[in-house]
Amino acid sequence: MKTKKVVLVTGGTSGIGEACVRKLLEEGCMVYECSRRAVGTVPGATHLSCDVTDEAQVQAAVDKVVAEAGRIDAVINNAGFGISGAIEYTKGADARKQFDVNFFGLVNVNHAVLPYLHRQKSGRIVNISSVAAPIAIPFQAYYSASKAAILSYSLALLNEVRPYGIQVVTILPGDIKTGFTAAREKSIEGDDAYGGRIGRSVAVMEHDEQNGIDPGDAAAVIVKQALCKRPKTVCTIGGSYKLFVFLSRIVPYNLMYRIVGMIYGK
Repeated sequence: MKTKKVVLVTGGTSGIGEACVRKLLEEGCMVYECSRRAVGTVPGATHLSCDVTDEAQVQAAVDKVVAEAGRIDAVINNAGFGISGAIEYTKGADARKQFDVNFFGLVNVNHAVLPYLHRQKSGRIVNISSVAAPIAIPFQAYYSASKAAILSYSLALLNEVRPYGIQVVTILPGDIKTGFTAAREKSIEGDDAYGGRIGRSVAVMEHDEQNGIDPGDAAAVIVKQALCKRPKTVCTIGGSYKLFVFLSRIVPYNLMYRIVGMIYGK
C-alpha cells in the first residue's frame, strides 16, 4: 500500500493555503495545517493553532507533526499578509511586522523543519513568494521587499541542502482572488502630498486581485510542485505573469520601471 505523504501548510485556514489543504487531501496526503485561528476550516486536515512569528509555537507544532506522523515530507510556507502605503509615511513598526510574518515567519518554520528533513535525507520546502519579488510595486514596497527576501533566501537554501536530498521550490503567484485583498493593511497617509497616487495605486491592485486567478487553480500548481518528482526551482503562476517575470530579466530597468510606474504609480 502506498504510504501517504505528510505535508504541513502554514496559513492553511484561508485563501491559497486553505485551497492547498483541500487539494492535498484530494491527492491522498496526510495534511497538517497551522494558523493563528483556534480551529481549522477543512475537515480531514489536522489543525494546529500556531503563530509563525513565535519560534516556540512553531517548534512545538513541527514537533507534534513528527511525533504523530513520524516524518514530514513537505512543507508549504504560505502564511503572510500585505500592507500598502508610501514608503515616506510607513511606520517602522508596520514595516517590521510585514517582515516578521512574511519572511521571518517562514524562516522560523524552516528552522524547525530542516533538522528533521536533514536526518531523513529527504523532503521538500515550498516557499510562497510573489511576482512582486522580481517586479517591485510602488506603494507596496515592504510587501514586495519581503517577498524578494523569500526568493533570495530560497535560492541560497536550495544549494545548502541539495546534497542531503532536500528540495526547495519558490512559487511566484500573480494576482489571486482571495480574502488577501480585504485583509491588506492599507494606509493612505500622505495621499494629498502624493497627489492621490497612493489611493489610485491601491485601487488598481485591488481590481487586479479581485479579477485574478482562482485560488483552487493556484493551489493545483503549488501542490503539484510539492509532490511531483522533478519540481521547478522557481515556478510562476499564471501565463501573463510568466511573461512579465521573463521581461523583468531582459528589459532594462529604466524601461521596465517606467512601465510599472504607468500601471501602479500614476
